[in-house]
Amino acid sequence: MPRYSINTIQKFKDNKEKFATLTAYDYTSARLLDRVGIPLILVGDSASMVMYGYDTTIPVSMDEMLLVTSAVVRGSKEALIVADMPFMSYQSSIDKALENAGKFIKKSGAGAVKLEGGTEVCNIISSIVNIGIPVMGHIGLKPQSFHQTSGYKIQGKSINDAEKIMLDAIEVQKAGVFAIVLEGIPSQLAEKITESVSIPTIGIGAGPSCDGQIQVFHDILGLFDTFIPKHTKQFANIGNYIVQAIEEYKKDVISGEFPTADNCISMDKNILEKL
Repeated sequence: MPRYSINTIQKFKDNKEKFATLTAYDYTSARLLDRVGIPLILVGDSASMVMYGYDTTIPVSMDEMLLVTSAVVRGSKEALIVADMPFMSYQSSIDKALENAGKFIKKSGAGAVKLEGGTEVCNIISSIVNIGIPVMGHIGLKPQSFHQTSGYKIQGKSINDAEKIMLDAIEVQKAGVFAIVLEGIPSQLAEKITESVSIPTIGIGAGPSCDGQIQVFHDILGLFDTFIPKHTKQFANIGNYIVQAIEEYKKDVISGEFPTADNCISMDKNILEKL
């Protein structure tokens, strides 16, 4: 099967079909998502926390994001891979934005990039799109603005904020994004935006009316238990199973129960005698 493209993602909206997307950060998880048929994988800058151990998305670098994006591309053969442009990889100039977006496409093999912001980044979006690179937008709660917003706070609850987010959605669509992530906004506002734009909306903490939904791989599997966001649902608690398995391994090694003969390679007796 050929990879999903921005056109096939658009068809979900056109046909009024809901679709599920997820983040991934390594080869193995990307292969698992392919087995399920997830159409779009975001290599999120949330790798900053769940893979590299930083406190926010802000410290992760281009090199670190290129590394994980390349691994995901190698693991997935079907999904559209969208690379998240990290903080300060696009904000300082259009030239820098074009260079870094190009690295994600040329070096890591991603099929699109994502960047945060509304009207303030429309010129950057259009410049990237104009050189042939698909862009996904991201408005509402913007994790890279952590310090500006004094933490991760729901956006769009006041009339002024809601109107600004509505305007952001319209303007980034005009700038050429093929889809918009709506994060951390009231569900009613997300519904209005979804009705107002012709491109797919992908919600995370934005209610059920978005065309698609995205969640962090580690959150839905219970692998990252430092903080469980309100917008997520743990569909499994694999973290506990992993801990139990490691405890069993440790116990069997200490007791001598592992490895057994089944786990060992035998040597030819004649060769052994010559030794």
